[in-house]
Amino acid sequence: MSELSVRDRRQRRMLIGLALIFFAPLGFAFFLYYGHGTWHPGGRVNAGDLIAPARPLPTLALTRWTAENSRAAEKTDPNFLKGKWTFLYVGSGPCVESCRTRLYDTRQVRLALDRDMNRVQRVLIAGDGCCDADLLRQHPDLITLRANSDAAPLLDLLPERGSNAPRVYVIDPLGNLMMSYPAGAKSKGMLEDMKRLLRLSSIG
Repeated sequence: MSELSVRDRRQRRMLIGLALIFFAPLGFAFFLYYGHGTWHPGGRVNAGDLIAPARPLPTLALTRWTAENSRAAEKTDPNFLKGKWTFLYVGSGPCVESCRTRLYDTRQVRLALDRDMNRVQRVLIAGDGCCDADLLRQHPDLITLRANSDAAPLLDLLPERGSNAPRVYVIDPLGNLMMSYPAGAKSKGMLEDMKRLLRLSSIG
């Protein structure tokens, strides 16, 4: 066996080893919360309902609500649902008390993540009548979008969206819809779920 062949094999093994070091934690994290829909944080039932299999969401540029409610069609980046964990809430019109409560809950959960808060973003998609300047002032980090025809391909993929008790959805940094919370879910449970997801995930 030539010296060159031995060197090639050694370099190949080194590259494989480096790849395993990089990809193994990522693969393990995904197995834990995508693996056959059986992951339960801390050996207990999730506060949220896992969506199994996770649903890839379309890449879309959606229209923003603005404080002035101007006619200018300001759009998001088409990949705005990728790169971070996302809390998504969908309203049917004006953001009434139940809507504001859920937005408050997701804001407090994000703030409670402390150093990891920048790994999470919040999105509201709402129909006519939303969103007033007061709401936008209360939630300066909130991405507010119009529930128009551009958003339909995304909205159609949300389970139980048409119910009278809107849910909070969780989207992973790859743009997959993977969990949702019913209207009565406690913010404490949402926080514990999110802490575990962030700890297990090396992306986002």
